[in-house]
Amino acid sequence: MLLSMQSISKSFGGVHALRDVSFQLLAGEVHALVGENGAGKSTLIKIITGAHRPDQGRIELDGQPLADLDPLSARAHGIAAIYQQPALFPDLTVAENIALASQGGKRSNWIHWNCRRREAQTLLDRIGARIDPDCEVRRLSMPQQQLVEIARTLGANARLLIMDEPTASLSQQESQHLFGLIRQLKQQSVGIIYISHRLDELPQIADRVTALRDGRIIGTRPIAEVDRDELIRMMVGRELSTVFPKQPVVTGDVALELKQLACRTAGISDVNLSVHAGEIFGLAGLMGAGRTELARVLFGITPASSGEIRVRGKSIVIRQPSDAVAAGIGYVPEDRRRHGVILEMSVAENATLAVLGRLSRGTLLNFVAERAQAQHDVRRLDVKTSSIETPVGQLSGGNQQKVALARWLATNPSVLILDEPTQGIDVGAKAEIHRLMQQLVSQGMAILMISSDLPEILGMSDRVGVMHAGALVGVLSRESATPERVLALALGPVSGNPAA
Repeated sequence: MLLSMQSISKSFGGVHALRDVSFQLLAGEVHALVGENGAGKSTLIKIITGAHRPDQGRIELDGQPLADLDPLSARAHGIAAIYQQPALFPDLTVAENIALASQGGKRSNWIHWNCRRREAQTLLDRIGARIDPDCEVRRLSMPQQQLVEIARTLGANARLLIMDEPTASLSQQESQHLFGLIRQLKQQSVGIIYISHRLDELPQIADRVTALRDGRIIGTRPIAEVDRDELIRMMVGRELSTVFPKQPVVTGDVALELKQLACRTAGISDVNLSVHAGEIFGLAGLMGAGRTELARVLFGITPASSGEIRVRGKSIVIRQPSDAVAAGIGYVPEDRRRHGVILEMSVAENATLAVLGRLSRGTLLNFVAERAQAQHDVRRLDVKTSSIETPVGQLSGGNQQKVALARWLATNPSVLILDEPTQGIDVGAKAEIHRLMQQLVSQGMAILMISSDLPEILGMSDRVGVMHAGALVGVLSRESATPERVLALALGPVSGNPAA
């Protein structure tokens, strides 16, 4: 037995985060931990890594009790965690970030730069990451930062590794490479606690699975004995008819049309597509294919260098985000914690940021109008918060995403761009976001949805566009879109000029 946790309880201000939780991890085992946001997974992780101390209970590592565990002693015991949001230093290079974890408390008057780069390159090659070790982390995309975080943790030679949504930002190909790496770690007797909302990937790597609900252990089962529906029942305590509540909607006129759109800075070339009112157009592709870059072009973050953008039949020029908003385009970015919401600001302040001009008189903000707008959005999207004055950072991931949506829905957009709308949120919150998307298109909105989750692409899209190397290489109808066809297009361009 590598790790044994017995009767662990933890409360915060009278709220029970964990209640009498017992959990075991074997050496060389992948033990999946599932549960909705707020079920207690994060608290359990923080206790294992020493960030929190339990109110009661006992923790043993290799049969020896761990008393007064803190982050430094946890690291000394070989306990490491890879979190969903990478904890990297943005102004340091990739090699420097990796070296900080592997060097630990060692002191030296000399920095062996070549050795540092070689070690970083070896770790990056090990996980199949094509990233320059000398690149500053701030210049990396979220998926690339996730890969650096994984490489950094592997460099620390952990014997108990916690992976919190490690594939949330990775493509299918990168995820499969990571799974191979996990199997290698198992052979080296590393114990892995694996947390993921992507239930379909658990049978590929996990040996056992434990479900948490409301701070309690619901059950621990061999992964071979449970299917996806049973896992969902354990997690949410109810039947979940479908995570993808897609209903047929009569589409209207073209809401967004791109003609030969290109952006040299973003690496986007000659994109032609159209999205109709009432349609969810899914945009698939591997990491680096240009999906997020296209969204940034449409929203004026990196303006197009050539081509045409038409919204509701009118040709527009988008040089900056304010031009996109004025034209009726809303954009919920991939990294909600960095760009989607401001964690320190309240729900009300976040939800109304995009319409401050409408809620102000001259230079004075109408606070009554702001609160009314926020209250309307909270009710409309069923944001679970004790107050609209609550800092967004205190909300669950799913509710943070709803607040990010609320900001742009307040602008009444014709076209809504959603980049990874359900990344890193639990299955119940995912179904809520999908139902909201369905509701929006039924009211005539057009949605351009970017997702690395292929079941989401296939389950929610009316049509699927596939990008490769900055170009749109194919558009598939809902009926013709299969995993095999989408992947075949994503891996390489096809002949001919794709039309939307």
